[in-house]
Parts: sequence; C-alpha cells; structure tokens
Amino acid sequence: MTYTYDDQNIFARILRGEIPNKTVLETAHTLVFHDINPLAPVHVLVIPKGRYVCFDHFCAEASDAEIVDFHRVAAKVCAMTGVAPDRGDGFRAITNAGANGVQEVPHYHLHILGGRPMGRMVAKV
Repeated sequence: MTYTYDDQNIFARILRGEIPNKTVLETAHTLVFHDINPLAPVHVLVIPKGRYVCFDHFCAEASDAEIVDFHRVAAKVCAMTGVAPDRGDGFRAITNAGANGVQEVPHYHLHILGGRPMGRMVAKV
C-alpha cells in the first residue's frame, strides 16, 4: 500500500515548530504533547517524528528504533501522567485510521486518555 503524507498537516507543522504545543516529553523519534481539546483530565498525543500517515503505515515502514522509542515513550508518559494501572486507575489508548476510523489528522498519533472512567469503547450497531 502506498501512503501519501501531507506536509501541511497540523502535526507536521508542530514538529517543524510552526505551531506551538504544550510538550510533555520529546525524544529523537517521538513527541508527546497535551491535546488542545482534551476529552479527559489526562489527554495527550504521542506522535512519531517520521512521516507516517496511520498505525499500519508506521508499523510497516518505521525503523525498529522508531517503533521501540514510540512505544517506550508511550509507556513512560502513562507513568508520568499517573494513569498507568500500577499508579492510577488505567487509561485508554486510541488511534484512528482513514475515513471509517474518523482520522482527522493524517499523521499517525496515539491518544492516551485517563483520569476518569472512559465508558464503552464502541457503540453497538
């Protein structure tokens, strides 16, 4: 599958420093920042610095170093924000892909939400 990356998406612009963000953690391969429209007391976005459109694109084409860093950073942020089950009451991790997944920004990102009960994951149709 071929993915077309839009260099003008908001996360690409954040990575270039064109749009400010409230950074939680940054590494060579990953940036974590607070969502500007939080849906829970803890709502952060974990994004790779590489040009990946969605989860499957990242999994298929990212380097081993990028994949490991992304997931280690996500774990660290869960601990830092107090939502990891060994420190808090848990969290939800969400990523959306494509039209049916209601992806709004065409740059792979993982939402980590916590600090309150999250309810059912998907409504039964």
